Amino acid sequence: MKEEKVIKNGAEIVISVLLEEGVTDIFGYPGGTILNVYDELYKNQDKIKHYLTAHEQGAAHAADAYARVTGKVGVCFATSGPGATNIVTGVANAYMDSIPMVAITCNVAKSLLGKDSFQEVDIAGITMPVTKHNYIVGSIEELADILREAFYIAKEGRPGPVLVDIPKNITVEKTEFIPKTPKKYVPSMECSKKDISTVAEKINSAKNIFILAGGGVITSNASKELRALVKKLDAPVALTLMAQGAVSSYDPYFTGMIGMHGTKSSNLGLKASDMLIAIGTRFSDRVLTSASQFIKKMTVIHIDIDSAEMNKNIGSNYQLIGDAKVILQKLLPLIKERKNPEFLKKVHGFARGDKVDLQKMSPYNIISHISDVTKGDAIITTEVGQNQMWAARYYKYTNPRTLITSGGLGAMGFGTGASIGSQVAAKDKKVIAIAGDGSFRMNSTELATISYYNLPIIIVILNNKTLGMVRQWQTLFYEKRYSQTTLDRGPDFVKLADAYGIDSYRANTLEEFKTAFDTAIEKGVPALIDANIDIDECVYPMVEAGKAIDKMITSLT
Repeated sequence: MKEEKVIKNGAEIVISVLLEEGVTDIFGYPGGTILNVYDELYKNQDKIKHYLTAHEQGAAHAADAYARVTGKVGVCFATSGPGATNIVTGVANAYMDSIPMVAITCNVAKSLLGKDSFQEVDIAGITMPVTKHNYIVGSIEELADILREAFYIAKEGRPGPVLVDIPKNITVEKTEFIPKTPKKYVPSMECSKKDISTVAEKINSAKNIFILAGGGVITSNASKELRALVKKLDAPVALTLMAQGAVSSYDPYFTGMIGMHGTKSSNLGLKASDMLIAIGTRFSDRVLTSASQFIKKMTVIHIDIDSAEMNKNIGSNYQLIGDAKVILQKLLPLIKERKNPEFLKKVHGFARGDKVDLQKMSPYNIISHISDVTKGDAIITTEVGQNQMWAARYYKYTNPRTLITSGGLGAMGFGTGASIGSQVAAKDKKVIAIAGDGSFRMNSTELATISYYNLPIIIVILNNKTLGMVRQWQTLFYEKRYSQTTLDRGPDFVKLADAYGIDSYRANTLEEFKTAFDTAIEKGVPALIDANIDIDECVYPMVEAGKAIDKMITSLT
């Protein structure tokens, strides 16, 4: 890029740097302190499209999902005070799931900072624990380089959100601006070739190997390498919630999700192995259920880009620190091809005995139909709770970056904003938002955004008229004391969608659901389906917190 000095004000510099970084879509909500930036955005609306959400939280979730689908840095805007605080949940969500995002807020003028001015808040201080890095821009001269650095930090190493807070006076002040080519991030590894060689020798001498892959595999675009490793070792592979799609659900080596709501094949298969190869996973409590009982008498190899994750939640015998794709590319040639059909057959055998009623209006049948119709190629966004677990378990994912869900933070209200960002990111894909009625009502105002931009998202509400996951815990562990979890109140979601000009359907039977969903797919316009299911539908298997991963509850009896 040719270096040519020009004089620009702060707002012009913000937009210029965004264009340098290849930003084409932004989600946000304007306000007083960020008006100058929005004025400059207006002048560049042919280059950057802005999506006005109904709430700043929706903008942050949309930017987060946009990043998950594209692998690029997502961007959101918010004004000062309550505008800035409204994005905190979205920023924290991106931080917990290691999503590259840049949140740009504007604050009161520098002369008014620290004086309890109107709509002033220390958003940098508030978000410090939930950002990879954040900035308060101190002068116009440093603005451009801070923004450039923010984008680089967001995507390098273990990705994460970066917040840049700009005092309003800096958006009007002027300085010389020199265009620059964005600094390219090149994935690397800290471990040595000798470390990789040692691990390869251990793998080649192991008998029953079990592979566990987490979201880091998708972040590093290492799905191809993971699938090659699985095939070469003839080993079963389980995925965490964040890694669904890293291996196709139809892959003969795939055992399903692992953890608190993992499959029998995954949870029991891991316990039957003598070596665990864990790639791109932080071993969260929802995976471990009990750290002290997760691994016993097995060799653990942990591959992850973040050295802080090594031996944090469980101990490992060998650690390979670096980008998963880079490490697997170095490791694969050193792995000897093998066959171990007996162990794979044993692991898949743990799932025998599971039966389902194929005629029932159940989450399994609803999501299975969605999967069949879309051939596993849609982008699925979820809320949090039972709907999330059902979507992870029952939809057949064939590609990475197609399950967009709130993993670490577990943010109810995530799904609708996320569906917006997903559809903007992948205009040629079907986007299905699977929701629970409790989560959906939190940010249902984003129906206005979906309607205005005519985003052909299909929202499927698994409506059990309760906070389903909390009720499930109350059933199992609180002697059915359903304290404040029954949602015997409005709104009528069909009427609500209609009020926003969105096609709406009510389904009380499986046939009604199939008809409604097929119609929505065929029409290709925004739609909402209120699918009524039984209040006592549960997610099984389930492992009680603190219990060993193989101690699964499979029913109420």
